[in-house]
Amino acid sequence: MKKLIPQSIKNIYHLMQAIFANIAFGFPSKKLKVIGVTGTNGKTTTVQMTAKILEENGSKIAVASTINFKIAEKEWVNESKFTTLSSWKLEKFLRQAVRAGCEYAVLEISSHSLDQNRVWGVDFLVAAITNITREHLDYHKTMEKYAKAKEKLFAIVSQNKNGASVVNMDMQFAENFLKYPARKKYGYFLESQNPNCVIGKEIETVIARDIKLDIQNTRYKISGFARSGEARQNSKFSLNLPGEFNIENALAATCIGLSQGIALEKIAEALGKIKGVPGRMERIENGRGIEIIVDYAVTPDSLEKLYNLIDSLKENDGKKDTKVIAVFGSCGDRDRGKRPIMGEIVARYADYCIVTNEDPYSEDPVRIINEVFSGVIGKDSQGTETQKLKLENENAWRILDRREAIKKALQLAKPGDIVVVTGKGAEEVMVVGGKRIPWNDPKVIREVLVEM
Repeated sequence: MKKLIPQSIKNIYHLMQAIFANIAFGFPSKKLKVIGVTGTNGKTTTVQMTAKILEENGSKIAVASTINFKIAEKEWVNESKFTTLSSWKLEKFLRQAVRAGCEYAVLEISSHSLDQNRVWGVDFLVAAITNITREHLDYHKTMEKYAKAKEKLFAIVSQNKNGASVVNMDMQFAENFLKYPARKKYGYFLESQNPNCVIGKEIETVIARDIKLDIQNTRYKISGFARSGEARQNSKFSLNLPGEFNIENALAATCIGLSQGIALEKIAEALGKIKGVPGRMERIENGRGIEIIVDYAVTPDSLEKLYNLIDSLKENDGKKDTKVIAVFGSCGDRDRGKRPIMGEIVARYADYCIVTNEDPYSEDPVRIINEVFSGVIGKDSQGTETQKLKLENENAWRILDRREAIKKALQLAKPGDIVVVTGKGAEEVMVVGGKRIPWNDPKVIREVLVEM
């Protein structure tokens, strides 16, 4: 029945609910400094980094992200499987933050919540976008409409006389987000990726240079220019997180910190204290001499960046005999077109591919797995298998049971090999049909290791 109702009609319902929620809870966001972080990938990590920067600067904060909620000293896991809460729950959360004496609320904002008016009435002070890559095309239909939905966050901030906007200058559609007026505008990028980036004088820049990558940490320097044209000093940064994509997340959080008057030295100190983000490039310790990595990566772009990092680290370490074993799948009731693309990307980097179940929702999980697997084994334009395929039972498998898939990967792994489990990160539930099944990848991996 729900599918028969046009989304435009549903959005009117969401708007009415948001108006009622704001009235019922007394427009709590007006008593907070609200920071909204949107984007396809990196939102959760950027939110956690921003929260740490604000806390280390002495502010009491509230956080609502895909993985957790936090109000002052109280913190709990997000088991809702929603990036952004319903308007009623969100306004209730913000009122609780006000009552707890929080100064800031850092919120992870999805394109769905923006399109559906679920954040109507939230008085955002800062809007930040990490990137836009292929995702949710089952809902938005085109990348242009997807980007347009995310622009709504920047349109809201443009109404705030003290508003600030933060934009990844290296992403697609960057100019669309910079067109919205803001008291302060920040652009960030990696010098190695975009050495000739041209930025207008009205934008303050934050640029990462002299990047050093490792499997456990990352080092870089920040330079750039303030709106006055004054050059920023070369501040040294060190993250306990690997990958250039995490530098981008850190740059977004750095810009947010700068917009709140926090010094670069204090920001660098705060970021250096973060030991890791659950389910984001999370390393699972073990006594078998293998590298086990759990990551949320659910889009073609995030998988490409993840495996490219692993490949480059292998090359830098000179470990030519290291095998990469991938366990992954794709979510149900979502963009089906990305599934074979994800399969092809992983097969390009991994020595062994195991496609498995991952939140099928109302879809047939076998069909989802087969669609991902078609990208793994490779099909030409006539749909026939090419000769350079990864054939099932040779180095690629379809295993419906996710626990068994993980077990298979760990059985294949030898000392020095890398096992990569993606798609769920630190989530606590898997949705199969109408059932919410308790599930946590790091926990299951540790259980299987004990069993073995």
